[in-house]
Amino acid sequence: MEPASHGLRESATFDRATIHAIQRAAETGIYDIRGWGAKRRLPHFDDLLLLGASMSRYPLEGYRERCDTDVVLGTRHAKHPLRLSTPVTIAGMSFGALSAQAKEALGRGASEAGTSTTTGDGGMTPEERGHSKHLVYQYLPSRYGMNPDDLRAADAIEVVLGQGAKPGGGGMLLGQKITERVAGMRTLPVGIDQRSACRHPDWTGPDDLAIKILELREITDWEKPIYVKVGATRTYYDVKLAVHAGADVVVVDGMQGGTAATQDVFIEHVGIPTLAALPQAVRALQELGVHREVQLIVSGGIRGGADMAKALALGADAVAIGTAALIALGDNHPKYDAEYRRLGSAAGYFDDYQDGRDPAGISTQDEELAARLDPVDAGRRLANFLRVMTMEAQTLARACGKAHLLHLEPEDLVALTIESAAMARVPLAGTNWIPGAGL
Repeated sequence: MEPASHGLRESATFDRATIHAIQRAAETGIYDIRGWGAKRRLPHFDDLLLLGASMSRYPLEGYRERCDTDVVLGTRHAKHPLRLSTPVTIAGMSFGALSAQAKEALGRGASEAGTSTTTGDGGMTPEERGHSKHLVYQYLPSRYGMNPDDLRAADAIEVVLGQGAKPGGGGMLLGQKITERVAGMRTLPVGIDQRSACRHPDWTGPDDLAIKILELREITDWEKPIYVKVGATRTYYDVKLAVHAGADVVVVDGMQGGTAATQDVFIEHVGIPTLAALPQAVRALQELGVHREVQLIVSGGIRGGADMAKALALGADAVAIGTAALIALGDNHPKYDAEYRRLGSAAGYFDDYQDGRDPAGISTQDEELAARLDPVDAGRRLANFLRVMTMEAQTLARACGKAHLLHLEPEDLVALTIESAAMARVPLAGTNWIPGAGL
């Protein structure tokens, strides 16, 4: 018989998940580590609606009138900006956190769809570079795997100052995933837990960052766009400082952004939602007079074409996906449900990326598990997903009367809740009211 039938009532403060977390901490004396991103309900793009055209604006015919999707990233200073077919890119996920097969599949899928992928911590693998038409090299505090040859071999460089799941915190890679190959690329001992630094070792502020960006430009002969990535916290100020430091592109990662491994308390209690961060970033760029000159990429919980269209309408130039890309490759697939359950999880719930036992062969360094992932087939699935995302966004843009995805604007949006209206700075549906406007 269910407890409720006895008149028992669950506490909103000490619910069963909270009780379990306290009991686990009391038994083990260790804080909980997991992957994925924030799981709590947060204001997100579902809280916004697009205003389709009718009389005051005319929609475009889907099969007769064009709606272009191309975007150029890095036009401010770089000799060779990235020219992408679609404004959805693949976020940085490291070899080490992911298998070599998964990294290759990300490169294959992104290339087939005409967009870029990103290395992540730990360096550049030949599989990834060989199958990526546009590859962004992440320059992180750890400097794992960093060398000038790979910087020159990349198509853009992303200086990572923070990540949405853990702004202010460093990464983790547990020893069971540090194989000989991973250790060799990172100059680490095999099988020993690794903690990445939370800040870069050779600068302490934005003035130093400007010097570092100049060094990166010189070592790459000013050819490569330089991105600066921040975790969404004090976004308005961070974006302004990134621009002053010389960034061509700013990447803002909201707290719904995923991670391979960090403390659960970090994931759920640090940072601000993507929906709150995006308008702050746009306002910072507008006040500096560089909106669209310095491109803005937004990530953190982007799941499909509707999220992309709404982010572009709020002022982003492109979006980046991570968790969605892994799901497209085959992560959390129902065919592995029995194996997920043997690990104490289930398909759709698996988030123990740090353990290296992923039956889908994606977040693992186990050779037998990794061999399950066919990079060609997984890359094809990712490319399909990216194309569907793009077509969904085109469908919505045409409905709003737009001939290009980047023509979407805040006037095409309304909000369903007071919170989302205040964060996105668009009217509450059916009103002209933007909570907090003018304050």
